[in-house]
Amino acid sequence: MIHDSRINRRTVLHGVGVAMALPWLESLSVWGEEIIVGQGSGRSARPTFPKRFAAMFMGNGINPKHWWAKGAGAEMELSKSLEPLAPLKTKLNVVGGLFNKHATGVGIHPGQTGNILSGAALQKGAVLRGGISVDQVLANRFGEETAMPSLVLGCEQPITGYHETNFSMAYSSHISWQDANSPVPMEVYPSLAFDSLFDNQGSKRTKSILDRVKEHAAHLSRQVSSADQVKLDEYLTSVREVEKRVERMRDEKTTADTNATNRGRSTITMKRPDNGLPEDIREHMRLMGDIIALAFQTDKTRVATLLLCRDLSGLFYPFLDVRTAHHPASHDDEGDDYEKVSRYYVSQLAYLATRLNQMPEGEGTVLDNSCLMFVNNMWSGSKHDSSKVPLLLAGGLGGTLETGRVLDFTKSGDDHRKLCSLYLSLLDRMDLKLPKFGDADAHLAGL
Repeated sequence: MIHDSRINRRTVLHGVGVAMALPWLESLSVWGEEIIVGQGSGRSARPTFPKRFAAMFMGNGINPKHWWAKGAGAEMELSKSLEPLAPLKTKLNVVGGLFNKHATGVGIHPGQTGNILSGAALQKGAVLRGGISVDQVLANRFGEETAMPSLVLGCEQPITGYHETNFSMAYSSHISWQDANSPVPMEVYPSLAFDSLFDNQGSKRTKSILDRVKEHAAHLSRQVSSADQVKLDEYLTSVREVEKRVERMRDEKTTADTNATNRGRSTITMKRPDNGLPEDIREHMRLMGDIIALAFQTDKTRVATLLLCRDLSGLFYPFLDVRTAHHPASHDDEGDDYEKVSRYYVSQLAYLATRLNQMPEGEGTVLDNSCLMFVNNMWSGSKHDSSKVPLLLAGGLGGTLETGRVLDFTKSGDDHRKLCSLYLSLLDRMDLKLPKFGDADAHLAGL
């Protein structure tokens, strides 16, 4: 009789008030090693790695004229807006034609957004009612195996009140929902997100994380192979680089909080950079991507969402030479300016995917064991058209998800192009088998 035993072991650097999990190192028995014990056959081991999921959201549609792909694999041809993903063609799926049924025919904006990850019907009026989002279903599944059930991050503050359609603006501001009535609180400050990741609280913030684990790191470095010494050094350097950027933003937030108190105001009611958020959103979004990358690499969490901009976004893009704010710019979605905006957001997916692809994990990379999903709530902002949504997938989920493809479900019929069928399929590939999710009770055929 053969007994299988899976042992998830983590190598952790310990210091003063901090535990810092390490990425995969070949010369150490770390998390991800599966030990199989068979009668009379001794012990054998093969590496297995956690599967991760992250959703990145952009609101108000894309430029439809420049959102397409043709071919497969390394020969895939990408449109102008998708060009930032060119180096990752073999690890990419461009998915077209899927739709979120309960986000159609309900009016514009909030009703098209609050269920993007749940597929639930939303309720109008003062009482919020929708459904649990797919990321939180996964967080409930993996939460006990990681330090944090999930990361829920954003680059734009939520807005309050009601839209003219009588849907709450909370639906426009949150994509992650812990249940039918409550969005998961979203962290928009990189410094607070970083501190929660590394248990960096109170007076601990005055001392670098690396200084606190220095002795243990030096001891570990003497035990691993020369190749792993390089990996360890690269990892610690990357953590320090992120930490230095976070320190500057922490100081800016402290100043903002002090100024707000002196003015008798709440920081959340102030505009950036007065509210302590980075004035340059490029820096903000990149740092949030770096925090997700570190969280995945160290198995702090396996689930993340990043709301790059909310629906009805007021973000500006002077670095793109676009003078109109995001939402009004989307009303001219076929113009050159909004194409620049669309391409910029795709570059954020490319950035995070590249970061994960540069992290070795066994014979592959962290990206190979992950699924990054980029999704928008509309196809066309000028028409508020949510009859299909732009969607990109990067990563192969540990070999369970074929990549390098262009998948078009536009003509598959409504029952066979449900966004929730995709979610149900991804849940299955992450070893969470459900009979139904949202409005779908069948997997997405052809995925």
